[in-house]
Amino acid sequence: MSAVQTLKLDARQRAMLDEMGVKVWWPMPEVVEAAAVPAVEAKAVVAEPLAAERPTAVAPAPALAARPAPAPLSHGAAVLVDAPRRLYAEAGAAPVQGGWLVVADMPPEADGRHGEPFAGDAGKLLDNMLRALKLHDGSTPVHLMRTHRGVAAGQPGSPRPMAEAFQAQAAALAPALVLAMGPLAAQSLMQSVDPLGRLRGRAVPLASIEGVAVVATYHPAYLLRNPADKARAWADLCLAAEQQTTPN
Repeated sequence: MSAVQTLKLDARQRAMLDEMGVKVWWPMPEVVEAAAVPAVEAKAVVAEPLAAERPTAVAPAPALAARPAPAPLSHGAAVLVDAPRRLYAEAGAAPVQGGWLVVADMPPEADGRHGEPFAGDAGKLLDNMLRALKLHDGSTPVHLMRTHRGVAAGQPGSPRPMAEAFQAQAAALAPALVLAMGPLAAQSLMQSVDPLGRLRGRAVPLASIEGVAVVATYHPAYLLRNPADKARAWADLCLAAEQQTTPN
């Protein structure tokens, strides 16, 4: 018998070999009792799948209208300034012309109001900087204008857009020089998008108030985080003091 010839064993022969301990490893014979499926019907089954198995067409979802992302307030809002406030003077003292006009980046608190200018560590540092220039004795007028971004309320005494308010308010004070503290104040007054590091260290005349010089320097809050730049800030203050003229 050929080695590859398949043994044709019926069930009785397989049972006898099993009783003798002979294991048969040839494949089991096909069950002849099962009714063969006609080829025509099998073809029909393949050609006609069940309805549940048929892929259903999915209608495309309607396109949603693109909504533009809201612009951050720091980029889209106008630059605002508060009315100037005289420092180192008695409460209710009238503004005096001449001296220093300090324009500093000071955003309002969460409730929309401003605190005292010398509140907190940044305010104390600002006070120390002005005292180092001997501006605290009141002999030289010092006014502070706070600038920040936001939306003008249009109410009396509320912040106004810097583009329309600064010239009139600064002209009324007629300062001898303007000190811009912080990137927002410096860029707005110098009409530049350069970083503060490139704007500081020089005096730039302002056409809006008859050529009065503006000197840019770091904000006290920045100096608290970067004390290594305090020497540069002091050099800026000395440069500003050189631009000062005798008060009117």
